[in-house]
Amino acid sequence: MEGKTLGIIVIVIIVIAGGWYLLSGTPASTPTPTTNTTGTPTINTTTTTTSTTTTSVSPAGVTIAYTNQGFSPKSVSVPLGTTVTFVNQSTGGMWVASAAHPSHTVYSGTSLSQHCPDTTNTAFDECVAVTSGGSYSFTFNKVGDWKYHNHVNAADFGSVTVTAP
Repeated sequence: MEGKTLGIIVIVIIVIAGGWYLLSGTPASTPTPTTNTTGTPTINTTTTTTSTTTTSVSPAGVTIAYTNQGFSPKSVSVPLGTTVTFVNQSTGGMWVASAAHPSHTVYSGTSLSQHCPDTTNTAFDECVAVTSGGSYSFTFNKVGDWKYHNHVNAADFGSVTVTAP
């Protein structure tokens, strides 16, 4: 357990450092007035080029960890067509499923008994629990705010907000 805690702390530090790096920049310099040989004031300017990096989730994917404390991050926002991978890092089972528990009908409009097994990857339902180290991936092809839960422990839940491109 101590190793997991250390790992989480390292990840948090990396995220904070990365955020600081992305948000810090070099401010542009202020023009300074000078006088040329004719006595007319002129302004010398220094141009500073600052590159800005915008962080966004690409349709290539995002990962959500499932730990003994629940899903992390609990909520994400992704563009349409993004694959979200849920990785079980807990000591128990993980069965990711669309709201509402226990029917799993919200994303697909079909019930657990109607869409499992989900051979077409359209129901947002893992359909089976995986043990620690297992994972489940789902590609979101509908815009909306999609609530989900761990069917093994319905008290653990989160949401994926899918936005139009």
